[in-house]
Amino acid sequence: MVSILINDFSRVPAPVRQQLLDAAAGVIQSGWFILGENVTAFEREWAAYCGTAHCVGVANGMDALEIGLRCAGIGPGDEVITTPLTAFATVLAILRTGAQPVLAEVDPATGLLDPDSAARCIGPRTRAILLVHLYGQIRQMGRWQELCRERSLLLLEDAAQAHGARAGGISAGSFGCWAGFSFYPTKNLGAIGDAGALCTNDAAVAAQAAQLRNYGQSDRYHHPLPGLNSRLDELHAAMLRRLLEHLPAATRRRQEIAARYHAGVRNTEITLLAAPEEFSSHVYHLFVVRTARRDALAAHLRTRGIQSLIHYPIGVHLQPPTRELRRDPAGLAVADEFSATCLSIPCHPYLTDGEIEQVIDALNSFR
Repeated sequence: MVSILINDFSRVPAPVRQQLLDAAAGVIQSGWFILGENVTAFEREWAAYCGTAHCVGVANGMDALEIGLRCAGIGPGDEVITTPLTAFATVLAILRTGAQPVLAEVDPATGLLDPDSAARCIGPRTRAILLVHLYGQIRQMGRWQELCRERSLLLLEDAAQAHGARAGGISAGSFGCWAGFSFYPTKNLGAIGDAGALCTNDAAVAAQAAQLRNYGQSDRYHHPLPGLNSRLDELHAAMLRRLLEHLPAATRRRQEIAARYHAGVRNTEITLLAAPEEFSSHVYHLFVVRTARRDALAAHLRTRGIQSLIHYPIGVHLQPPTRELRRDPAGLAVADEFSATCLSIPCHPYLTDGEIEQVIDALNSFR
């Protein structure tokens, strides 16, 4: 029986559960359920946490990306470079604007987009590079900013897994033109359902995003833009405000667990991803290891009561709707190998010290 899970919401402490119930009761009692004071307050608080001037709450992380792309004027005829090693929503958001994703290679040590490969993919129709801060890590941001500046491209961030990651004192979500966040329940800051946000320092982007999420409406019944129905609910916003209070402590715990894995796992058949450039630059939404015998390792962990998952087993370039997308002319062999060897192990903040040692022992006993 699996007892150590990738995520275990049953372990949310009772005081936090009560905070969520109180937040929900407050919304119900207020009688205001859409675009009310909780959404406004959460937008202000999340922008401050991310170090951006503006935040616009939306219905989910994919909508945040699509709305951001539309605010940047990206559409039919344009290309956006991104990674094949991501949740499909990243690429689907680009497709929904009418633009074309272009898939670049990944770094085998991290799974992140490779800058040299991205540079090879730049063509006359390229408008932007959409970085994915995979697993919660941000790296080489200065290099990405320089590349985009030199080639007159927009730097965009899919920060769905990187809540609170910071490099050089700068938060994920504030390096580029805008960033999309997801608050899907499994995320480091997760709602009780789908929710998302777009963060930006550009007031014009924020203003347009606020219109697009609400049918393209500027004032009541005035629709200068063809928008979406993508509003962050008051109920989710109220709960996210309470959960945000606990995010710093939860992040520190994830980082502590990851440090113990890095110090304790000594099995030569298992490769850990590269340690972060600085402690704060990885928030460990997922802790990922690699091995050529991935299925055998997953089975071995299961016999020890430890759950594992694969993020992501099938590259975007191998999915039926996206097999014909343009890609790095040198190919995507690293991404293919990464997908075939990666395995996510438990790293949620409610793990006990004893469970961490169980995971380490199980990894080290794998032969």
